Amino acid sequence: MAGGGRDASPRGDLVFALWEPPLTELHGEKGAPVRRTATAETADLLTDLAVQGVRSVAFVRSRRGAELISVIAQERLSEVDRSLARRVAAYRGGYLPEERRALERALHSGELLGLAATTALELGVDVSGLDAVIIAGYPGTRASLWQQAGRAGRSGQGALAVLVARDDPLDTYLVHHPEALFRQPVESTVLDPDNPYVLAPHLCAAAAELPLTDEDLALFGPAAEELLPQLEAAKLLRRRTRAWHWTRRERAADLTDIRGEGGTPVQIVEEGTGRLLGTVDASAAHTTVHEGAVHLHQGRTYLVRHLDLEDSVALVEEAVPPYSTTARDTTAISILETDVEVPWGEGRLCYGSVEVTNQVVSFLRRKLITGEVLGETKLELPPRTLRTRAVWWTVTEDQLDAARVGPEILGGALHAAEHASIGMLPLFATCDRWDIGGVSVPLHPDTLLPTVFVYDGHPGGAGFAERAFHTAREWLTATRQAIASCECEAGCPSCIQSPKCGNGNEPLHKRGAVRLLSVLLRDAGVGA
Repeated sequence: MAGGGRDASPRGDLVFALWEPPLTELHGEKGAPVRRTATAETADLLTDLAVQGVRSVAFVRSRRGAELISVIAQERLSEVDRSLARRVAAYRGGYLPEERRALERALHSGELLGLAATTALELGVDVSGLDAVIIAGYPGTRASLWQQAGRAGRSGQGALAVLVARDDPLDTYLVHHPEALFRQPVESTVLDPDNPYVLAPHLCAAAAELPLTDEDLALFGPAAEELLPQLEAAKLLRRRTRAWHWTRRERAADLTDIRGEGGTPVQIVEEGTGRLLGTVDASAAHTTVHEGAVHLHQGRTYLVRHLDLEDSVALVEEAVPPYSTTARDTTAISILETDVEVPWGEGRLCYGSVEVTNQVVSFLRRKLITGEVLGETKLELPPRTLRTRAVWWTVTEDQLDAARVGPEILGGALHAAEHASIGMLPLFATCDRWDIGGVSVPLHPDTLLPTVFVYDGHPGGAGFAERAFHTAREWLTATRQAIASCECEAGCPSCIQSPKCGNGNEPLHKRGAVRLLSVLLRDAGVGA
């Protein structure tokens, strides 16, 4: 096996190893050495385990990643034994129910030796008899980490779990600080019970089960009473005598999406045959099934020919393009209300409500092996708005002077600090970096100062930004440490580059970010 494990920790009959992919001979655009991807490393590990007859599941962060790992493993296994290639597959959300049940049966029976799966397999699916689990990238919380690792060794035999670190600030930090995983308890759940996007569907579901009385409202918190008139105006609830009743024929429980995404899922249909391949969440459609996107499904490659947002359908046709696609977007943010504000020297640390406007504007085509950009194609997709909660901090001219951050590097310093802070927040809040977003602006129109925002990626907020506000000193200290301790010269995916950046990771300035965070933390107020 290629790579370098940093630490191993036994838990009962389970041996847990941290695995850092090795550096390659390639160098990035800014001269930083390129580390082998977690995807390639995980595919190799899954291949090696399958060759040895070890029943394994590789948990992967994205649907595309699960498909890629299964394809790579199948290709490498076919070179050893063609029959083995058929014993590895992908498993993810968006498959048809019958496809997923068939894969579960094959894994349970031993017909499948290896599965590259998203978190769709993490909960609610009975998987026993596994010998090994590979986790391609830290899943965001220790709770998810141990949930995934615990899939191995359930029959009492010895088992192996391996966390393969991505080229990412948090993964790199954890490889070098394993005590943050093995010597810390599982996180407390973060939840804002007064979030109207969460509370309103629950009030409706409760009223559908049994009419809500005034005495019942205390069970739902102080915000419940204010929401009831709004639900009545929307003709969802009706007041009769002393209780609130559900008024619709459909099930109230259907108002609540277990994934928290909202919107009608987009169906992926093969254009020539009309065959339904699967679905993708509405929130991800703009970035994953836009016109021209490359879509993977059970080892086959498709090109999206048309995305119909009104009918929630993406038409695809099978193809073998020599490239992958990555969407690029723009994001703007405005402050609606500041709930809390504390001084950080002359700057401010704030928490409140914001409106985020995001628009996918183009996509890049990249070579499959090298990642080289082949071209960019413009897209015409409508903007989407999100009202949510955010934490933000500002700096003044004097603080910039103290940090030696001039106008020519200000945008890059702020942008680098934003990326790294998003990458590190899952260490302090029960979230994944894909649950949160960020915006950095050299002169924001609402603050009239250089400002960095980090916001919850869910309507109404999910408590992540609030946790960031209350742990800001520790959170930004860890962020500064992650950037400063990285061995690269000018910034790399292990510190300030982000896989979800809509601006192609430009501009970024590593040293400016370190100096800026140093001054900010030096001036941090006691109340932060």
